[in-house]
Amino acid sequence: MGPVIRLSPAARSLFDEPLAIAVEGLGPRQQVTLRTSLRDERDELFQACARYQAGDDGVLDLSHCPALPGGSFSGLEPMGLLWALQPQKPFRRLVKRNVQSPFLLQLEVFEGHGDPPERLLAEAQHERAFLRDGVRRVPVREGRIRATLFLPPGNGPFPGIIDLYGTGGGLPEYRACLLANYGFAVLALAYYNYEDLPKEMKEFHLEYFEEAVNYMLQHTQVKGPGIGLLGISKGGDLCVSMASFLKGITATALINGSVANVGAVLRYKDITIPPLGLDVKRTKVNKSGIVDITDLLNNPLEGPDRQSFIPLEKAECHFLFIVGQDDHNWKSEFFAIEGSKHLQAHGKEKPEIICYPGAGHYIEPPFFPMCAASMHLLVGKPVMWGGEPKAHSKAQIDAWHQIQAFFHKHLTGKPSGTSSKL
Repeated sequence: MGPVIRLSPAARSLFDEPLAIAVEGLGPRQQVTLRTSLRDERDELFQACARYQAGDDGVLDLSHCPALPGGSFSGLEPMGLLWALQPQKPFRRLVKRNVQSPFLLQLEVFEGHGDPPERLLAEAQHERAFLRDGVRRVPVREGRIRATLFLPPGNGPFPGIIDLYGTGGGLPEYRACLLANYGFAVLALAYYNYEDLPKEMKEFHLEYFEEAVNYMLQHTQVKGPGIGLLGISKGGDLCVSMASFLKGITATALINGSVANVGAVLRYKDITIPPLGLDVKRTKVNKSGIVDITDLLNNPLEGPDRQSFIPLEKAECHFLFIVGQDDHNWKSEFFAIEGSKHLQAHGKEKPEIICYPGAGHYIEPPFFPMCAASMHLLVGKPVMWGGEPKAHSKAQIDAWHQIQAFFHKHLTGKPSGTSSKL
């Protein structure tokens, strides 16, 4: 019998769950290279590799054995072969488009530490799924709403959340469905560049988002009296605007969001909030041609740009700011701190701010590999998102738990952990 890869769970796991990886049947202290490969739905290849040495018993358990220098990562990183996956073509970001099918992870064990790899000793496949058994996926086309609702197994009603992504547009569903696996009714909401919605980010009307809030508040499977909002990047400042002007919002969590309106005019009834000004001269370009837009936006506390500051003191909800301190998209930590000062100056509850050193802009659910740079739709060039892979990965795991705990606390009145396992 040759070496064998042992995985736990054996054949299939949820994408945000840890995967235990071990290799048995190696020689004592044998040196091997492990490689993981994954193809996304556009057939883009992502790979990671790490060098290891088996124990005296010929067993290599990634939860006990540190990776040696020379691979995609080093040190004791049981999930390194997943979070360190990198695109073989530059500027590609791993996203999941069809949540009803799993990603197929290929694992290979090669002899020695050669580059390119030497003889193949063992291989295995594993499915990384997005929907827990029993979670219902319901496409929503009611009125103007273009969305997908995910409902957990069981009778409900469940605490409700609206989930918004950023300037990429479309209808990303993967975070919403992963969150629904933990007992939330989650509406992934498209707001532009999808079906018959506006193709470009020119202006947004909060009445559209109000329709989505009312849809959730009236849904028999959604537990009232209020719902939660979760937004990343541009989706973050849209959530702040929703919380500030719309009724029925109890808790709002922002991942590297802004407290100023960015990128497009925002209208609600007779109110107009202009987008924050910017100065293209403040962008920097590195030797690889990657653009750093950290300093692009104006300060929303100065001059006419104050009109872009969202009046979040009108909000009647709890706030959580998740901040990557190495965010190169914009100054997320500055926005969180100014938002907090603003709320407190108006006699409101101090928001929760959780800062992650070494984390970049795209703080995704656990085990999504960090994207250091990719094409930015509005800039038209590859931009730097920031982050250091190991620190970013740890931030994603912690932020995911913090977000669930925040919503459990404020939407169910129960401390976290009481209903997260179904």
